[in-house]
Amino acid sequence: MPIVKDTAMLWFNKMIASILPFMPKGFVWIFSKRYIAGKNIEDAIQVSKSLNEEGTMVTVDLLGEFITQLSEAEQNKNEYLDIIDTFEKNGINGNYSLKPTMFGLLIDKDMCYKYIREIVKKAAEYNNFIRVDMEDSQCVDLEIELFRKLKKEFPKNVGLVLQAYLKRTKSDIENMMDLHTKEIPLSYRLCKGIYVEPEEIAYKKYRVINEHFLEDLEIMLKNGIYVGIATHDTPLVEGAYKLIEKYNVPKENFEFQMLYGVTPALRKSITDKGYRMRVYVPYGEKWFAYSTRRLKENPKMATEIIKALFVRG
Repeated sequence: MPIVKDTAMLWFNKMIASILPFMPKGFVWIFSKRYIAGKNIEDAIQVSKSLNEEGTMVTVDLLGEFITQLSEAEQNKNEYLDIIDTFEKNGINGNYSLKPTMFGLLIDKDMCYKYIREIVKKAAEYNNFIRVDMEDSQCVDLEIELFRKLKKEFPKNVGLVLQAYLKRTKSDIENMMDLHTKEIPLSYRLCKGIYVEPEEIAYKKYRVINEHFLEDLEIMLKNGIYVGIATHDTPLVEGAYKLIEKYNVPKENFEFQMLYGVTPALRKSITDKGYRMRVYVPYGEKWFAYSTRRLKENPKMATEIIKALFVRG
């Protein structure tokens, strides 16, 4: 019986994922607004201030990725520079996340580096920080190369995302240890990973992905790497607690991270224990593409979408 139920749910999720992109934007926004701060910077500021008042840090992300025209890259760069000035002017306790394909990584990697360097330089002027998001497998080597160059010039102002479901991640951590020092540690966000990848390069089973997440996290914590533990999975949170206790990691040497609008009760349970929490705050006019693309990549979100239509929290 459970197998039949799981099969039916999988079919339902895929059906919702396939038809949602063709539904009116107004309908899609009903669920999207739970997970997206809004369409403009004022919305993102308001949400960030509210989270700060709860004692939660933020990382803001302007939506948009995999551009097709290099002219879009310069526009995105200028918008990020404005975001940084605006957030700093408003005294937001947070930093900034960006996706390199938004700056032409797959079109002209040198121009992409130039634009992102300007953004990191701007953040550094405020003694703040840019997180370089990791995208799908075609981007991984390019994004590690980009991170290496930025880290050498701005050692305190840039970090990288690593995805536990990729089979190469443990080796990537080991290969980047030359950038790590006790005085200026590496900074990673460790997440499971959301892109659909072939089985040859990515773990597929829930239990196996979780095992590798905790293995990667242990390497980071025991080596003094600063890590953003990005998960909404209770077993992973509990596994992280055990590793933090095992290595007696000071609370200032890590933080938990979650997406805006996701598992608020679990988030509160973590902050109630006195742990640092940062919420990923996405916003922008590209919200529709973001929402439908994420749903295609992870059809299991369909169940959450139906809940979001009727339930909050």
